Amino acid sequence: MTKRPRALIFDMNGTMINDMDYHTKAWQRIFNEELGGNFSWDEVKVQMYGKNDEVLERVFGAQRFTEEEKKALSFAKEQRYQQEYLPQLALLPGLANLLEEAHQQQVPMAIASAAIPFNIDFVLDNLNIRHYFKAIVSADDVLLSKPHPETFLKAARLLQVDPIDCLVFEDVPKGAEAALNAGMPAAVLTTTHQREEFAHLDHILHFSADFTDNFFADLLK
Repeated sequence: MTKRPRALIFDMNGTMINDMDYHTKAWQRIFNEELGGNFSWDEVKVQMYGKNDEVLERVFGAQRFTEEEKKALSFAKEQRYQQEYLPQLALLPGLANLLEEAHQQQVPMAIASAAIPFNIDFVLDNLNIRHYFKAIVSADDVLLSKPHPETFLKAARLLQVDPIDCLVFEDVPKGAEAALNAGMPAAVLTTTHQREEFAHLDHILHFSADFTDNFFADLLK
C-alpha cells in the first residue's frame, strides 16, 4: 500500500488485545479436564484459529460431538476465558490513539473476527470502544472461516470500501492469509506468532509487537 488506507479492519483476539494465552488455557482445560484428553500447551496453541466448532472438530474429529454439545462446550470455554482474562483486559499499547485518530479523521473501521458475539461484546463493552466501529463481522456472520476471505470481504462491503483500499490488522498466519485472499494488505501484530511464520505471504506491510511505532503514527497522515 503506497497510499493512505480508506478503511481499517481489525481482527480482535491477539490483535487488538493480547489474550490468546487465555484462550489456549481455557481450551486446554476443557480438552483435558472435561473431555479426557492429554494435550500439551503447544498442541492446543496450534489450533487457536477459526470458529470454536472448527477447533473441536480439528482436535476430536467431525463426528465426536453433536451440534448442541459443540455449542455447550464453546460457551463453557468462553465463560472460563472471560472470567480469567477480565482483570487483564486492555488494548495493546498505542491502539487507543490509532482508534481515536481514525475516528477523528472519519476513517471507517470494522472488526472482522472468528470470535462469537459473546466475546466481541465482552471486549467492546468492557473497554467502551464500540462507537469506533461501523461494522462488526463475527463467527456467526460467515459460513467460511479464515483463511477464506469471506470475513474480510464482508467487512469491506459493510464499510462500502474496495478491498484494496482496506488495511487489515492480524496476528496469525491464517488470518493474514485471509487478508491476502481478500486482496487486502495487512499489518501483523507479533503477539502470538513470529515474523518468520509469515514468510510465505508477500502482502504484509509491517510487523510490530504493538501499535506504538512510527508506522502507526504515520499511517493516517
